[in-house]
Amino acid sequence: MINNTAEKLPTIAILGGTGKEGPGLAMRWATVGYPIIIGSRKLEKAHATATRLNEKLSIDSITGLQNNDAACQADICVLTVVATAHQAALQGLKLGLKGKILVDATARVEFRDPKPPKPPSAARIAQDMLGPETKVVAALQNVPSHLLKQNLGATIDSDVLVFADDKTAASEVVKLVQAGGMRAYYAGDLDSAIVAEGLTAVLIQMNKYYSVKTASIGINGLDV
Repeated sequence: MINNTAEKLPTIAILGGTGKEGPGLAMRWATVGYPIIIGSRKLEKAHATATRLNEKLSIDSITGLQNNDAACQADICVLTVVATAHQAALQGLKLGLKGKILVDATARVEFRDPKPPKPPSAARIAQDMLGPETKVVAALQNVPSHLLKQNLGATIDSDVLVFADDKTAASEVVKLVQAGGMRAYYAGDLDSAIVAEGLTAVLIQMNKYYSVKTASIGINGLDV
């Protein structure tokens, strides 16, 4: 359902948004009225993905730009690059991310041999690289990409752990995740985000064992 309230929604840039996770997030947020920029290293790839998603949703609010231009034009950025490209992507985005919230969805886990990574967390690495003028928030590491593309406008039976040193930035990301149809909870600082990366390794192993692609996590006992 399109958001018809008077509230002006922030523009969201999904950096590295042409892979598995980015298009699903883009469609979920675009469906509820968020302006979306798909970012990619290659402009033509960003344009092609944006065009395909607009056609699928019968809208025109998704655009495509190179990653740094996308970051500059957005209010909130979401990094969905593959783990091996994480630090290289950040090095090229420092200027564009200045003054922004960066949601880092990176889980440094190898699909073929999923093991929990060692500290520091990917989000802590990002915060150290980008400096205090960018507010890094870790989230979305454990949401199956297959679920994101299903039942747009409806909720997903998946909970999202949100980690940040800055609780105000965390609250903004909690709202964004909820707008995408997922439950979200603040779970600690950026050092604690290493746990979410490790959970990705656990979920991959469970998917393989049970021959599914949709294992996710749920939080019980919180009255929020």
